[in-house]
Amino acid sequence: MVLLASNKADAPALDMAGEFGIDTLVLSRKAFYESEQIMEVFAAHRVDFIVLAGFLWLIPAYLVRYFQGRMVNIHPALLPDFGGKNMYGAHVHQAVFEAARKRSGMTIHWVNENYDEGNILFQASTALEAGDDPKTIARKVLRLEHAWYPKVIEQLLKTKAPGES
Repeated sequence: MVLLASNKADAPALDMAGEFGIDTLVLSRKAFYESEQIMEVFAAHRVDFIVLAGFLWLIPAYLVRYFQGRMVNIHPALLPDFGGKNMYGAHVHQAVFEAARKRSGMTIHWVNENYDEGNILFQASTALEAGDDPKTIARKVLRLEHAWYPKVIEQLLKTKAPGES
């Protein structure tokens, strides 16, 4: 990892990155949506692949185009269901609960210019029991995310040369 960027100055990941000597950047909305400024930072750090996790802003078109095939995201549900704007965190798990689904899970997908609509790379699911509430669903899905996201990212980086689309 060459850089950890966050839109939240109090994100625990920033402290963890600092402990490992990884450069960090706190993004302002203005800087993120102005291509010149963020692209200069990415170029200075030689960023060639982006891994999103818990990032809720819509990715601007200039970044999607530049990192086409080199930007992935994780979503706490089995897409295409329960995706899109405002479908994150507890909202997703509440929706799954209200729909009385028998399974939930996580999806790793390529990023495009729409929320949660990029091509799916990987999904993992877990059974939901009659007594599972949104918090239980969230814990089950988080276990899947922690188990699978690093493995899928590692595989992507091994099979995809930097700059390759």
